[in-house]
Amino acid sequence: MNSTGKVQIFTGDGKGKTTAAVGSAFRAAGRGLKVLMIQFLKAPDTSGEHFAAKALEPMITIKPMGRKGFIRRRGCEPLDAVMAETALEEAKKAMFGGEYDMIILDEVNYAVHFGLISVEDVVKLMDSRPENIELILTGRYARPEVISRADVVLEMKKIKHHYDKGIGAREGIEY
Repeated sequence: MNSTGKVQIFTGDGKGKTTAAVGSAFRAAGRGLKVLMIQFLKAPDTSGEHFAAKALEPMITIKPMGRKGFIRRRGCEPLDAVMAETALEEAKKAMFGGEYDMIILDEVNYAVHFGLISVEDVVKLMDSRPENIELILTGRYARPEVISRADVVLEMKKIKHHYDKGIGAREGIEY
C-alpha cells in the first residue's frame, strides 16, 4: 500500500455493512492490494461473497470462521465463542504476517455484542495495528471504545426493509 492505512467501521441496523466491506476489498484488489476478510459469524460456502471471492484469489481471501445458521435464531453456544476467539487470533497473525494490505473483520462488532469476544481484545487489536494495514470492522452495535479509535465510521440506517413484512433473506441478494 502506498499510504498509511486507516481504520474503518461499517455499523448500524441497515443492510450493506458486509457489502461495503466487500466493495472496499474489490477496489483494493483492483489496485494490486492483497485483502483478507475474516468472517466471525458466517460458515463456509453460505454467502454469495464466498463464491465470488474464489475467482479473485489470491488477491482477496475470505475465511468464514463461524457456524451455519443465524446466531439470533439459534442462540450462542460455547462453540461460537471458541470459533470467535480463533477468528480473532487469525486476525492477529494476519496483521503481523506481512502478506495482506487490508484486513476486514466481518461481523466482529456483532461477536462483541453477543459476548463471544471482549471489546478489550478488539481494542488491543486495533491499537496494535501496523500503520500500513487498512483495517475494516463490520457489524451492528459497534461499541464506543471501538468507534473512538476509527478514522472512518459509517452507519447504515434502515428506513424500510422487506424483512419487516416477513419476507426472508434472498440468495444472491442478502446472502
